[in-house]
Amino acid sequence: MQPHTASTLACSSLTKAANPSMADRYFPNEMPDFVEEEHEQASISQSTLHGLLRLPYPKLADKFLEAALDLKEKVVKRTWLRAGRQVRDFTLYTGALGTALLLFKAYRVTNSKSDLGLCGEIIRACDAASAGSRHVTFICGRAGVCALGAVVAKHVGDDVLLRHYLNSFREIKLRDVPNELLYGKVGYLWACSFLNKHIGENTIPSTDMSAIANEIISDGKRLSNKSSCPLMYEWHGKKYWGAAHGLAGIMHVLMDMDLNPEDRKCIKTTLNYMIQHRFQSGNYPSSQGSESDRLVHWCHGAPGVAVTLTKAAQVFQDEQFLQAEEEAAAIVWRRGLLKRVGICHGISGNAYVFLSLYRHTRRVEYLYQAKAFACFLLDKANQLIEDGTMHTGDRPYSLFEGQAGMAYLFFDMIEPSESRFPAYEL
Repeated sequence: MQPHTASTLACSSLTKAANPSMADRYFPNEMPDFVEEEHEQASISQSTLHGLLRLPYPKLADKFLEAALDLKEKVVKRTWLRAGRQVRDFTLYTGALGTALLLFKAYRVTNSKSDLGLCGEIIRACDAASAGSRHVTFICGRAGVCALGAVVAKHVGDDVLLRHYLNSFREIKLRDVPNELLYGKVGYLWACSFLNKHIGENTIPSTDMSAIANEIISDGKRLSNKSSCPLMYEWHGKKYWGAAHGLAGIMHVLMDMDLNPEDRKCIKTTLNYMIQHRFQSGNYPSSQGSESDRLVHWCHGAPGVAVTLTKAAQVFQDEQFLQAEEEAAAIVWRRGLLKRVGICHGISGNAYVFLSLYRHTRRVEYLYQAKAFACFLLDKANQLIEDGTMHTGDRPYSLFEGQAGMAYLFFDMIEPSESRFPAYEL
């Protein structure tokens, strides 16, 4: 079965934003701006949100690990075992490959060989299910299956399987695909970078990647038509700005490519344009010309842009990007406690804004903010889901929409300096 259509994924959060009944999209953030950890644990109530925030980090990390492992088992049961070990949706976004990536994360945290083995089993089923798919990206396509399969095969020590996945990856053809992350060329390029990081440099030759990047740059210049924003892209008739389908995601991946100075300047100027044309609130439009300041999601709005700005601050060594990312994080802190759990348009994804900033700045207040969002989920998510106040999406145990994303965040909270937004940060 093919994954959900591109138009479905693009509209899932945008259409709900237009519904008046969804106007209250987030919980008021009533958590303190900062809470000092207390080391006299006898005085700390661990059954409340405020008590969790006061715990010494090693003790809190134990709680995140326990919750992550329990949730991982639940996800496997609901998405794999109850499905009869059959794959209907192979994608990382909403399907079985998301469960595989969660298992791989669990293996990397705990060194559980059984998790690694089950991960490989699921990927093999996804390999069969995705054969012939026209989708080419890491998150929603064949490239994700082959790239993750190759990395897992390397960890298992299966050279035959490693060659199979690498050969299958090299057979992927980019025919009539857009430029964006979920279904387009940069989504394929991200998979190339993932392989080069985890298998070895030049596993996918940099010359091949640069050729694709140059096509993307050329397309962006053509649509921009020498406007004040040097790069612009269109997907399904809209000029999106966010991480999933627009400028933030495209610039994020292009910053990893080997580009000439002129094209690097185009990326920098495009990001500057976005900063200059953001909403007064500090949030970012979902698309060019949009006046709706509603969405504070990874896919659309400040969170996805913030993670991209973190990378820009590192790549360009420019303080303006650090300032802009901190201002984006401020809007996420105020309005990012969403009534959904996932990483695409939920609290789990928004927590990665603070983790990314923490890794970049090493400032403890950003670790605290990530901890606060994660502790909110740890303390309240189950009850809020049960009473219908918080939603788990149409695929409640998937990686990008549902509880697998929450489990992934909990694993990342154990060692925050090693955290990465799954399938977005390398």
